[in-house]
Amino acid sequence: MLVSITDLLVRASVVIETTAPTPPDEDLITPGVVGFIATFFVAVATVLLIIDMVRRVRRVNYRDQIREKLLLEQAEAQMATTDAADPDADPDAAPAVPTTQAGDPAAPGDEPR
Repeated sequence: MLVSITDLLVRASVVIETTAPTPPDEDLITPGVVGFIATFFVAVATVLLIIDMVRRVRRVNYRDQIREKLLLEQAEAQMATTDAADPDADPDAAPAVPTTQAGDPAAPGDEPR
């Protein structure tokens, strides 16, 4: 029996066309309930972390604004006492730097937590 190559190709194409593809198992394609729950918890954790971060950044900004106000008020009070004590003082002189209780110049971040 002599079979040509074209005859084999025709027979192979007929076999391929007649077999119906089987649909894949749905559990292998979709993540299912477990995947949904895991994704949901990751999303909730992300939202909670973002809310916490925004709150902390806002608190730091408020503390910085209050610190600047306090330093400005201290400098103004010191200028007022200096002007009242010495009326002949130079008005263009730089005000003294406010200090902490230990005597060191006040620096950002020195407050206790």
